[in-house]
Amino acid sequence: MAIALDRYIETTPEIRGGRPRIADARITVADIALMYLRLGESLEEIAGKYDLPLAAVYAAMAYYYDHQEAIDHGIAEDHAFAEAFRQNNPSPLRAKLQALKRD
Repeated sequence: MAIALDRYIETTPEIRGGRPRIADARITVADIALMYLRLGESLEEIAGKYDLPLAAVYAAMAYYYDHQEAIDHGIAEDHAFAEAFRQNNPSPLRAKLQALKRD
């Protein structure tokens, strides 16, 4: 029995930067993989939380494992971008809170 991943996973250049995502949703395969593998949410929880078909969430994980290196690379790039942005744009609120702690 073959699973038709293209029924559940799509890529559209103008949505989420063309990253593979759940069809008719903005949630990417990487989002699903992070919630499942790093945050420990079950696939059933993810499907319920975002009102997604359970089959689509399982298809996202199947797609992730078929393209793991590329998706992990994208996740690492996103993390590096966010970290660089954080370093170059310090939070005024964080600075105020740190000043209050020192006082």
